[in-house]
Amino acid sequence: MQILEVGTDAAHQREFLMLPVRLYKNNPYWIRPLDKDVEDTFNPDKNKYFKGGACVRWIAVDDQGQTIGRVAAFVNQGTVLKGNDQPTGGMGFFECIEDQAAAFALFDTCKKWLQEQGMEAMDGPINFGERDRFWGLLTEGFDKEPLYGMGYHFPYYQTFFEAYGFQTYFNQLTFFLHMFKEKFMERVNMLFFERAERILNNPEFSFKHIDKKQLGQFAEDFRTVYNKAWAKHLGTDDMTPEKAKAIMQRMKPIMDEEMMWFGYRDGEPVAFFIMLPELNQIFKHVNGKLDLIGKIKFLYHKLRKKNYKAFGVIFGVIPEYQGRGVESAMALASTRVAWRPNYQYTELEFNWIGDFNPKMVRFAELLGGVPHKIHTTYRYLFDRTKEFKRHPMI
Repeated sequence: MQILEVGTDAAHQREFLMLPVRLYKNNPYWIRPLDKDVEDTFNPDKNKYFKGGACVRWIAVDDQGQTIGRVAAFVNQGTVLKGNDQPTGGMGFFECIEDQAAAFALFDTCKKWLQEQGMEAMDGPINFGERDRFWGLLTEGFDKEPLYGMGYHFPYYQTFFEAYGFQTYFNQLTFFLHMFKEKFMERVNMLFFERAERILNNPEFSFKHIDKKQLGQFAEDFRTVYNKAWAKHLGTDDMTPEKAKAIMQRMKPIMDEEMMWFGYRDGEPVAFFIMLPELNQIFKHVNGKLDLIGKIKFLYHKLRKKNYKAFGVIFGVIPEYQGRGVESAMALASTRVAWRPNYQYTELEFNWIGDFNPKMVRFAELLGGVPHKIHTTYRYLFDRTKEFKRHPMI
């Protein structure tokens, strides 16, 4: 077996993309990620984290020349020490046949490279970029289709990671709930309504969904809440105005205005609840490619409105208003849309709720959400005598 660096070799790049296609070809739940999303991660012209960061990827090839595994390792200087007791890098995009020796060889390759970069630990599988995609190993929910940007993995991957010595740093929970009223009312906690009505009846508060004509202002409102509610907990830098605008522009072609809600007190933004149509329900028809044919397929399935699933991208409430019912009021405000007759979306998945965030876990449960999938972010300390610490609670 050989471990080959992918670099700029076109054949190696193709093998990196095609290995999971071959591995999961008989799996009814796996949905092929868009090739562009994967390749852009490793393109310095597309991925800003190359500025001050570094990334390398490899494929594992057996004695017959067949690709049997792949992995990537990376250093993001912005998060190396943020919230960490030691310099910590990352590894991800791991795929492998059911062969522990091959998996361990890939892990060893990541470890060696990261040590050469001055790292003392590695998290994985994670992304060389934001946490909203390619983050965490699926450890529960193998009979469910993945949401857009979230990984689907074989159950035996968990065995590889844990046998190598990776330990659970945190779990990312995905909660499922029905959006139409009858099913929602069967499971929702009545405390949700008590909190929501108290805030909704307070004239100091207002809630509204996004308006594409005022996208710039909503981008700034999003940035304001995000920086107060999330940035320091996610180990990321504060969001800039430019980045906030870029995020909104990126979502604009697919957003449904009535699914993106903001909360205000005396006109100042204090909360947001961002939902989107679940894109994998459309992307699963394009086979990873958004070329001309892929775009035609995407448009066709989008216009037919066959997608009934939405997903919660991110939910944020600035600290001084957390636990006061603002989140419940905003969710109830959104039902003005969701409970209309013949509303397109009947299912909602709350994506990426860390087990280190008990307030968000509790809120999902108040809404009647049930754990649907778990993705685990592991950490491996290179000094095996050092005390392992889980992600701090918030």
